[in-house]
Amino acid sequence: MRVVAATNKDLQKEIAAGNFREDLYHRLSVILIHVPSLNERKEDIPLLAEHFLKLICEEHGMPLKTFTKEALKELQKINWTGNIREFRNVVERLIILCDKTITDKDVVAYARPLKS
Repeated sequence: MRVVAATNKDLQKEIAAGNFREDLYHRLSVILIHVPSLNERKEDIPLLAEHFLKLICEEHGMPLKTFTKEALKELQKINWTGNIREFRNVVERLIILCDKTITDKDVVAYARPLKS
């Protein structure tokens, strides 16, 4: 049997804090793969934005929309703490709320979390 597991936690710190069993870590850590966060690979954002744009428009049966270059640059400025799930949700929100062309002003208005 093979198990594939993922976490956004530092398991070494979790072991030290007593929140994760060290023996389980050693059983699971046969092959470790580090996938950098979206914040560590902001150059991928334009490609990912286009991918999700096509996918989401197709899923909803909507005509394909486009991002301006400025909108993509604005997306690259965001701190993506929720990583790819958060990014996909933001792209979907922009598709739903914006006109045919998604601009930097749209990203500023709709992509960032509300400030309290």
